[in-house]
Amino acid sequence: MKILNWLLALLALLSVSDTSSFSQTKEAKTDSNIIYKTGKPADWPKESDAVIAAPRNHKILLENENVRVLDVTLAPGETEPVHSHRWPSVLYVLTSGDFIDRDGQGNVVFDTRQLKTPLQYPLTLWKDPEAPHAVENLSKTTTLHLIRVEMKK
Repeated sequence: MKILNWLLALLALLSVSDTSSFSQTKEAKTDSNIIYKTGKPADWPKESDAVIAAPRNHKILLENENVRVLDVTLAPGETEPVHSHRWPSVLYVLTSGDFIDRDGQGNVVFDTRQLKTPLQYPLTLWKDPEAPHAVENLSKTTTLHLIRVEMKK
């Protein structure tokens, strides 16, 4: 609960007012050098939403007109179904081993094994809306676990 309260307090400091500049799918990068694809959420099928397309991996902890808070888990060796995130998000990654993120067509967008220095957890990062993708947890022992706070406004 402390983590959730911390994330909600962080949300009060953040504001995203204009997402109209998002075009077709394009590459983006977080401050932690995690590459992902963003784009225009209106172009993505509604059924690709994370809680619809990958409900086993995305559990809603809180949802209202302002935010949706997701508890996201991928078991060791698991690959989640292709899904998207239509709102900008703050991610608080609690645990993870190596992972691969693939776009909706199965092309590798990001592979942690290619980083010069491993990611350090816990890790907090910002992502713009995230285009259809699927993450594969390469670890044989560590569950990928994060809290994702999606800003609806």
